[in-house]
Amino acid sequence: MDTRWKHTTVLLHEAVDALVGNPDACYVDGTFGRGGHSRLILSKLSPRGRLMAFDKDPDAVADAAAIDDPRFSIRHEGFRQIVTLGAASVAGVLLDLGVSSPQVDNPARGFSFRFDAPLDMRMDTTRGESVAGWLAGAPAQQITEVIRDYGEERFAGAIAKAIVARRQERGPISTTAELAELVAGAVKTREPGQNPATRTFQAFRIFINAELEELQQALEASLHALQPGGRLVVISFHSLEDRIVKRFITGHARDVFDRRAPFAPPHAMKLKALGRVKPGEAELAANPRSRSAVMRVAERTGT
Repeated sequence: MDTRWKHTTVLLHEAVDALVGNPDACYVDGTFGRGGHSRLILSKLSPRGRLMAFDKDPDAVADAAAIDDPRFSIRHEGFRQIVTLGAASVAGVLLDLGVSSPQVDNPARGFSFRFDAPLDMRMDTTRGESVAGWLAGAPAQQITEVIRDYGEERFAGAIAKAIVARRQERGPISTTAELAELVAGAVKTREPGQNPATRTFQAFRIFINAELEELQQALEASLHALQPGGRLVVISFHSLEDRIVKRFITGHARDVFDRRAPFAPPHAMKLKALGRVKPGEAELAANPRSRSAVMRVAERTGT
């Protein structure tokens, strides 16, 4: 296990307490990360319990090899692959979204403007296209839409034009420092204390990893895999993620009537919302990166 870049698990006890109700059951940790949630889940399970983890990051999968426990298994796949699990086969699904501290703090991964490094940002470095590769040929309109939609950046158009102009004049952007400098020159104003490149880096990371699309797929897959009474626990770190989770839970937490068949019985609600949790003062003081975290919990209905 590489200890150079450590990760502090957010809402550790709150999430596991909300997730694990039956120590004999099977659970899913959709984002192993560095194993904080997984290890605590395993401590709550009986010898008959099981935990299946997923992670796209090969570094995370390598760290998971340190867990020598026959109740545990991990798959080098994104959590959309929960869809491969059987219907009503698990008692709980935990999704801890976003980027982990080791990914941000390792310069080689290219997630942060704090270091000058190759502009990569892939969660899974074994496949797919890097941000640098995409920016080398992406049209200005697509770049604008990505920055606007995934970064909620009001200067998206100006940033996209600057990227394309730079590409035409001096060749593609290849490093995080180059991108951060270019964005800083295109962004006219910014909130106090926030780097001008924050929203653009977030947008490119979300886009290149298809994070929001995979989240929607994973939520649908989790609903299918959960047993009646099973728990869905999702920790998000920005409004785009949390909005998707909130709408998903709310949409399945009511009876749905088919307007095409007004006299037909409604489709019964599939989820019961159990609450929303934010980190407490002690956690915020110990781990400032937890400040944006929101945990939502829902329970699968039915018999």
